[in-house]
Amino acid sequence: MTILKKCLAAMLLAASTQAFAIPTLSLSASPAPATVGSAVDIAVKISDIADLYGYQFTLTFDSALLKANSVTEGAFLGTTGPTFSDGGTIDNATGMISYVFNTRLGAGAGAFGSGNLAHFSFDALAAGSAALTFSDVLFLDSNQNEIAVTADNGSVQVVPEPATYMMMGVGLLALGAMRRRQVGARA
Repeated sequence: MTILKKCLAAMLLAASTQAFAIPTLSLSASPAPATVGSAVDIAVKISDIADLYGYQFTLTFDSALLKANSVTEGAFLGTTGPTFSDGGTIDNATGMISYVFNTRLGAGAGAFGSGNLAHFSFDALAAGSAALTFSDVLFLDSNQNEIAVTADNGSVQVVPEPATYMMMGVGLLALGAMRRRQVGARA
């Protein structure tokens, strides 16, 4: 009977324990895919975080495909009160935006839940897949304790503008017509 009681107690304890997910830092591009010559907005998002008081990160990008223009603060941390932020240092030569940060001001709990931390504005320069990578990631709670966060790196697909496809199609039709004429002239 005691084994049955122990098993029952263990099952009740397991059922009452909540499973906590590690917060995830992620990226979302708009429009997706981007076209060469257009602007693309990258939203940096956090999901399932508790008591976020401040954060910092560096974002690396492919400078052959993207040119960074600006960084603005997202709304998530500001839901708890006044904040102080900095968009970091943009270096388009190396493809890096260094030490983007935001922190709450004053006492009190941080932000709970999910939302946008920052927005990056880029110009799409050339076609390809531009990798976006997080580094120097640091998240703190209201007691200045580090919060473990999973960083999901991402990418932006940049495609040629539709006019380029149309020009290629017209060129292929012209080549086909010339080839047909050459074959017809030989016959």
